[in-house]
Amino acid sequence: MATTKRRITIFSTVLRIVYISVLVAYLLLWGLSANGQTSWKAGLIRCPYPPPTGVGGGLSRSQDQVRKIYTSQIGVREKQTNAGTEVEKYLHYVGLTKGNPWCAAFVCWSLGEAKVGNPRSGWSPDLFKRDKVIWCSGATPVSRIKYQESRLGGGNPDGLSFDTVDGIDPASRSACPPRPITDYRLLITNSSVIKPPVPNQRSPEMGDVFGLYFPEKGRIAHVGFVDEWKDGWVTTVEGNTNVLGSRDGDGVYRKRRLIRSICKVARYVE
Repeated sequence: MATTKRRITIFSTVLRIVYISVLVAYLLLWGLSANGQTSWKAGLIRCPYPPPTGVGGGLSRSQDQVRKIYTSQIGVREKQTNAGTEVEKYLHYVGLTKGNPWCAAFVCWSLGEAKVGNPRSGWSPDLFKRDKVIWCSGATPVSRIKYQESRLGGGNPDGLSFDTVDGIDPASRSACPPRPITDYRLLITNSSVIKPPVPNQRSPEMGDVFGLYFPEKGRIAHVGFVDEWKDGWVTTVEGNTNVLGSRDGDGVYRKRRLIRSICKVARYVE
């Protein structure tokens, strides 16, 4: 009888240990999921993106919130050209309908979700007003941007579309009317964009907004978030791009671009 009781006691103790172990493991996994931004979508789990090192000091609360939002969108894909539930959500935020380019809309929506003030515009140049620009390249070799993007993706540069992005139908542009570039005088000379330096130029950080300049448009025509700025390269999260780095892509991607291809960087998150 005593032996039976002892066995029952041992069995109960083992069950308690197993139960506690499972509970602890569940809590740890739940914590990693929340902090690492792991989420489920369409049956696929997105890999967590821990904040990279080497970008400024520690993250501010606003930076952390903005980053959680824009990285949570990595993997979003269009259902049709410039359409789909998520894409239309971004466009609706800036007053546009499906079918319109949405890289700027994605940036504004992400900032808005973090309760950070922004222009709420689908017009890329609107994100780079003089009081927001913190970094500006002295002379960006624009002739290399197309080559760089295709090389990183291993595709044919002639196969990329560069002339339709931000081609917003004038009838739909009430929320983001085109404006002449008055903040900076852009002069294209010998395949370079010459711009006056930004006063008190600062180093770009996570959560800042970068812009790419395209000479055929005569303006910044693609934007996204800076996730890491280091050693001649910028790691980005951007919408309306693809594996080739195109300005007219099919989803939200994490990309790596040459810093020398960046025209301006604006700061909305302090």
